Amino acid sequence: MRYFVGIMFAVCLMIQPAWAGIEMGQVPKEVELKGDLGGRLDGSPWSSKELKGKVYVIFYVDPDERDLNNDASEAMKKEKFPLDKFQAYGFINMDATWLPNFIISSSLEEKQKLYPKTIYVRDYDKVLVKEWGIADDNSDVLAFDKEGKLIFRKDGKLNAEDIQKLIQTIRANIDN
Repeated sequence: MRYFVGIMFAVCLMIQPAWAGIEMGQVPKEVELKGDLGGRLDGSPWSSKELKGKVYVIFYVDPDERDLNNDASEAMKKEKFPLDKFQAYGFINMDATWLPNFIISSSLEEKQKLYPKTIYVRDYDKVLVKEWGIADDNSDVLAFDKEGKLIFRKDGKLNAEDIQKLIQTIRANIDN
């Protein structure tokens, strides 16, 4: 029995990274959202390969939690980070709500007016939840450096301290 428990423990240690998600300082698993899986509001695909060359922030949002991190969005908007060095994405977890897709899409068009420099992407099948291990049914914020490595992550509501840490992290990586 002890031998079996030891083997099971070793197996769990080996497979753990597969479901652990993105780790700080690591480039996430490559994913692409296109067709039935999602993509940009204009219907074009999105790939995580795009997360290079600039500092990127992803807001991955359940539509039912769409306002949870508005304070962070507003703080970043006030910073007026240069677009040649910074890009924000708003990812919508379309499968996390009972709301019909046409209502969510209408809401996204309104958000696009508020945040015209943000690129909005739909995830119809929780691809980032499954592949990157980020929280489902929530509002998650992730930031990546110019090489595509994770430099900030918070699942759920960012408090004032978290927002300051995010801004400082973005600023430090833009200046590098």
